[in-house]
Amino acid sequence: MAFAFWITMAGTTAPTPLYPLYGETFGFTPFTVTVVFAVYALGVVLGLLLFGRLSDQVGRRPILLAATGLSVCAAIIFVFTENLAAMLVARVVSGLSAALVTGAATASLAERLGQHSRVKPATIALFANMGGLACGTLLAGILADVAPSPLRTPWVVMLALAAVGMLGVMADGESSAHRSGFSLQFQPLHIPGEIRSDFLRSAMAAGAGFAVLGVLTAVTGLFLGTVLHESSHSLTGLVVFIAFACTAFGQLLVRSLKPGTALPAACAGLIAAAALIAAAMATSTLAPLLVGAAVNGLATGVALGHGIGSITTRSAPQHRGASVSTFFAILYSMLAVPAVGVGVLIRATGLRPAGETFSAVVAALALGVLLSLIRTGKKAA
Repeated sequence: MAFAFWITMAGTTAPTPLYPLYGETFGFTPFTVTVVFAVYALGVVLGLLLFGRLSDQVGRRPILLAATGLSVCAAIIFVFTENLAAMLVARVVSGLSAALVTGAATASLAERLGQHSRVKPATIALFANMGGLACGTLLAGILADVAPSPLRTPWVVMLALAAVGMLGVMADGESSAHRSGFSLQFQPLHIPGEIRSDFLRSAMAAGAGFAVLGVLTAVTGLFLGTVLHESSHSLTGLVVFIAFACTAFGQLLVRSLKPGTALPAACAGLIAAAALIAAAMATSTLAPLLVGAAVNGLATGVALGHGIGSITTRSAPQHRGASVSTFFAILYSMLAVPAVGVGVLIRATGLRPAGETFSAVVAALALGVLLSLIRTGKKAA
């Protein structure tokens, strides 16, 4: 189950180190790359809103079969893609696969392992989710560097691994004993009134970090190739791997922080990360980019863990599912929209000015949340 979760998420970030090659092959611009990336996030948001509760209604196994099947389909489309339209279709399919697998696999792991397992199901789900996002881009980058046909070999490998994951799900049984019956409708958005301020601050902080993750995923290859003149696809994969891996560790780190210090620490980390990424753009050096990706990942993970923790422990039980879906809908919207905005800025001003402007906006958003927390703390005192 964890492997099926991992490979489905890995397939969603596999295009990252390949974007420069796709740009050369199909002749599209950096703006087009950001749109291709944003389409994936749109697929995730629509999937969460439409199908977020589907595994509760019809069971985990059918939804996991659908998710892994969609991952296989996306890989097949990429293997044979010859134009931008096919890429867009593949990215939407990838987004839907991620939306379906996240809730169903997380719930299935919890049901299979139980509350008294030595390893917490949430920890396994975390590393399957973020580990997949991290490893997909690194694996694709390495394969693009060392294997023949760099635009097809990574997808052949992803296809084979996704097929193994799908076969594993097919061979496994259903883990859910209770099903409410199929009913297709939009998941209603819900911001819990009892923790509204904390919810919004956590969403804005984590959303700022997701915006950086989105931009790193979309344009790291462009920055390394055109500014640093580094043609290694593995290096592109490594930068994004660091960002997502540190996001996973940040979610573990939040467990050791006091609730009152987690979000301020995350905001401070986001500001520092934005400064490091801006420095990388201004000086055309790699080291600040690597450190900035790591710091942003840790800060994003802390903000994300704090937000989910608040929802699951302090909000009304009957609205928790809708609240979590709303939280992630905000995050994935922040993953997509700023990336497109950066694409527009790149077209208007160039890559480095766009990167510096984006970093300033992220820092301003994190600073706003931090000042809000300080002001609230003073009132409480």
